[in-house]
Amino acid sequence: MAAFLLLPVLTLLVQGLSPQAWHALGQPAVQGALRVSALTTLCSLALILALGTPVAYLLARRRFPGHLLLDALLDLPMVLPPVVAGLALLLTFGRQGWLGAPLELAGVSLAFSPAAVVLAQVFTAAPFYVRAARAGFTAFDPDVEAAARVDGAGRQQVLAQVTLPLALPFLLEGAVLAWARALGEFGATLLFAGSLQGTTRTMPLAIYGALESDLAPALTLSALLIMLAFGVLLTLRALAARRPSV
Repeated sequence: MAAFLLLPVLTLLVQGLSPQAWHALGQPAVQGALRVSALTTLCSLALILALGTPVAYLLARRRFPGHLLLDALLDLPMVLPPVVAGLALLLTFGRQGWLGAPLELAGVSLAFSPAAVVLAQVFTAAPFYVRAARAGFTAFDPDVEAAARVDGAGRQQVLAQVTLPLALPFLLEGAVLAWARALGEFGATLLFAGSLQGTTRTMPLAIYGALESDLAPALTLSALLIMLAFGVLLTLRALAARRPSV
């Protein structure tokens, strides 16, 4: 099993890191894909952190009607095929979609734009962060927060100085997972944002497009993604070692 899993990866690394393939890193198409992926994944991660953290805290600390339903709905993008996710986004935010048509009247066009790349990445990657963050908020005894409030700390102080520091390893792990998932997003991005060079063509889309003409950029970008994935795994292992004991 180890040989089966490692051999294709090693083969791709050997070819992708060869001098011939490595020169493709300077091609405009490759540079554009790197730039689009970097900018969109950073924007996606910022949105995921801003919107996902309160939701994760709510799910971890509150019980309300529809709690289980909301929890299941937030996990749904994790099990949806990416093509289905892209079609759902297109039917919702496309020019003729439920929200796309009113947005068009307001002068906002989302489909086949960098914003569409960000929305596709957030849709598919946010559940990974929310799940990890929720685990972080339930990994320690809430009495710790209660003790801080008894000592005179306000709600914001408790959140900033007690809750978030204790949950930080989980939050970082979720952020790394979400960023990696956003970086590798393909199907939803292709359907909802298209593959416009320098605008919406991310690294996975550039790899797919290069297979039809020049293999060198595909090999180079694939090797970069493998190295990034390995770095993500090492980071996750390090963060898991810092988790507080339950």
